[in-house]
Amino acid sequence: MATGSFKRKVGEEHSPLHGQVIAELRQAILTGRLKAGERLVEERLADELGVSRNPVREAIRALASEGLIDVAARRGASVAVMSEQEARETIEVRALLEGHNARLAARRHDKQVIKRIEVVLNKGTAAVAAGHFDQLFQLNRDFHSELAAAGQNRVLGEVLQRLRDRTAMLFAPMSPSRQSRSWNEHAGILRAIIDGDERAAATLAAEHVMRAGADFMAGIDTIDDLPASLAGHSAPPAKAARKPKQGGAPRPRAPASLGAKASPRH
Repeated sequence: MATGSFKRKVGEEHSPLHGQVIAELRQAILTGRLKAGERLVEERLADELGVSRNPVREAIRALASEGLIDVAARRGASVAVMSEQEARETIEVRALLEGHNARLAARRHDKQVIKRIEVVLNKGTAAVAAGHFDQLFQLNRDFHSELAAAGQNRVLGEVLQRLRDRTAMLFAPMSPSRQSRSWNEHAGILRAIIDGDERAAATLAAEHVMRAGADFMAGIDTIDDLPASLAGHSAPPAKAARKPKQGGAPRPRAPASLGAKASPRH
């Protein structure tokens, strides 16, 4: 387990430990401080967080129910590793629901919530311009949280939050150029909502997720292997096939399990 994955000892604070440990573990996973596949040893986590093992055990159980942690009978707990198929399916579903949420936000046009979204958008845009990329993870969560509030559908908001957590494991960390593009896309979504343009809001919100998904999937496979729903006209160009080294066999494709070593096909 990575040393120093946590920023504070929650055992030194007085609010309920269970919720705090869940929040700290979730944050460490979603920001990539705890890597996919990394083992989670209760004793070490408890020591880093300054708590007993019981709230850590409860937090692991809670995050396992969210799909962020895998618990195996012999191996114990580890940060979840998402397969290519799971990643594609999660991205596709989130894109569909983000589009519907943005449509509802444009329809309901809650001016107070829109003002809150504008505040977050301005902070995110300023952080990108200043190169303060460490601030963008939380600002991105705030932006999408306010979008969910603008949609005014509690059930949809809860489903989207879980999907956002799962895709956060895939999309972070993003390059500075991708961060800049992401916040430009946020601005376009908000403009459509302010204009009350339901169709544009839905399309832009869905494309925003699909572009991020295409960027991620392009990192583990060639873009022309993606389904049409992920590749799209806005996806990056296909990568040229790499030539094998002289006398060597062609390089195998990325395996289904991200982070696993590729093995030649038979």
